Formats: sequence, C-alpha cells, structure tokens
Amino acid sequence: MLAEKLGVEIKDIGLFNKAVTHSSKSHENYERLEFLGDSILDFLVGEYLFNNSDKDEGYLTIIRSHYVSENYLCSVFDELGLAGEVKTGKSMGKNVPKAVKADVIEAIIAAIYLDSGLKEARKFVERNFHLEGFKNVQDTNYKSHLQELVQAGFKCSMRYETIKTQNGFSSTFYMDEDKIATGEGSDKHSAEQACAEKAIKILFKD
Repeated sequence: MLAEKLGVEIKDIGLFNKAVTHSSKSHENYERLEFLGDSILDFLVGEYLFNNSDKDEGYLTIIRSHYVSENYLCSVFDELGLAGEVKTGKSMGKNVPKAVKADVIEAIIAAIYLDSGLKEARKFVERNFHLEGFKNVQDTNYKSHLQELVQAGFKCSMRYETIKTQNGFSSTFYMDEDKIATGEGSDKHSAEQACAEKAIKILFKD
C-alpha cells in the first residue's frame, strides 16, 4: 500500500492518486501538485540546513541543490519502492523515467502537506532525504551551482570563454563584461568546472 511505503496516514486518497499519475494517463495528474511540492521541498531543506549549520548562504545553496536535484529525488523514489505505484499511459512504456520519478516525489510532498500539514511534510522529508548527512555531501558540479547562485543574487548575463592552450584548456567566466575567474583543465569540461569553482569562492565565500 502507498501509505505504508510512504510512512504516512492518508486521509484524502484522491490527492495521492493524483500525485502518482502522469499526464499521459489522465488529466487528473500530478503536475499542479509537483509545482507546489517543489517549493515546499526547497523550503524544508533550506530550513533544516539553516537550523543545523552556521555556514554562509553560498554553501547552504550548494548543499540544498544536492538534495533537490533530479538525481537525488530519483534515489528517494527508488528507496521508497514507488515504481509499481506510478500510473502512466502506454506511450510511456514500462520503465519510469528519471524526470517522472523526481516529479512524483515532489507531488507526494505536496499531497502530504495538503492532507496533513507542514509538520508531516517536514517529517517525511527529514525521514527520507537523510538530511542529517549534509556535512558529507560532496557535489562537484560547480557550473550548475554557480549558475543557480548568480541567478538568485544578480541580474546579469553569464558566459564562459574557453580556449585551447599548450597544456590543455583555459576557461574564463564573465558576468556581463566583468571578468570574474579563470581556471585550467585537461579538457574543456574540467577547465570550466575549475573556473566555476574559483568564481564561487570569489563571489560567495567569505
């Protein structure tokens, strides 16, 4: 049963049926719930990190992005064993795509919130997202983190200029026309990641 897998008491089963139904199956699907759940999850993870860490906002944003990422939401979906609960149309095939797994988790969080309140949604997130291990999170997608941080705190354009050098590649990050940081690497990807890591330290670290 879905309630047993989620570890929650379900009052309005209709909410949870929507939360596990894809638009290829029915017009009564999870899309609106997923929209709400995305915001609730951002808040609950941010609240936990704020209450349990004295790090600056740049660090907290990076750690939060780990817990709300599609890959992490997929891991929560798989741990809960929800594949058999999802309702999709025949066009989707038998396997549940990663994006759908992530959306379902967010929709379920919204359903719990609407059915039982923020306290129960908080319990679900803290129980299933293993937030207590945040100090051990090692997420090195610096380009993605830098983009999120800049978009949240600045109104400007962003770009990388990456060139080949004798020893590999060199990448420079610009905000509008301001040169922020430069990084090197053996290939274009590693150079841009190194550049983004430096830019984060320059812009958001004390």
